[in-house]
Amino acid sequence: MMFVLAFALADPSAGTPPAPPPVERCGYRIVETFPHDAISFTQGLFWDEGHLYEATGQYGQSRVARLDLKTGKALAQTKLPSDQFGEGITRWGDQIIGVTWQGGVGNRWSIKDLKPAGTFKYEGEGWGLTMVEGSLVLSDGTTDLRFFDPATMKEQKRVTVRFGGRPISMINELETIDGQIWANIWMTDFVVRIDPATGNVVSLVDLTGLKADAGVSGTDSVLNGIAWDAKTKRLFVTGKYWPKLYEIALSGCR
Repeated sequence: MMFVLAFALADPSAGTPPAPPPVERCGYRIVETFPHDAISFTQGLFWDEGHLYEATGQYGQSRVARLDLKTGKALAQTKLPSDQFGEGITRWGDQIIGVTWQGGVGNRWSIKDLKPAGTFKYEGEGWGLTMVEGSLVLSDGTTDLRFFDPATMKEQKRVTVRFGGRPISMINELETIDGQIWANIWMTDFVVRIDPATGNVVSLVDLTGLKADAGVSGTDSVLNGIAWDAKTKRLFVTGKYWPKLYEIALSGCR
């Protein structure tokens, strides 16, 4: 597995901490399959009060939408300006907060009706987004997760993500589950579970086979999108341009 992830590992000359924690490896089984819009370039995904919320990318095609799980259809949606490439989203209070790829512009929408509720600026790229104990956590393609005050967007701290003691990059879509940050590793079939306090990867979830099951083969059609229904303990995953969304259960790990 280390060879598969080698392209995402940072320069080892940065040094490694002593006695890196062991990384648990997990498999999966498909619990149920749902339809997903095959023209959606999925960037952000979360579950809230009976619905999926999805953010999509590509200039002129980016949107934030409330989806019906059974049909995959949008029940409500708001398009982003054509010069914005949508990325990750998460819920904060009565708002959905979203970031864009390279524009340094973030958006806020009312979760009730998806109407715009303001914008903000930040430095660097925007990839994934989640909330951890009151902080907004942003991935930006580097080895770091950046923590912000969601009200002011003042940066609070950074944590370097490490796999077996070595920094890894390409951290993409984020979801918080039971205190851990789950993250897609871009251009791979892997999801990692990260300790947000230390940045250490504690588990690797190998989702090899899902892309083939979804029937997609394009270079851009990669695994991306994690959503967690905390009330019923359901885990959903999908990918960019995938016609399917999956409820899965982990196997072979805690």
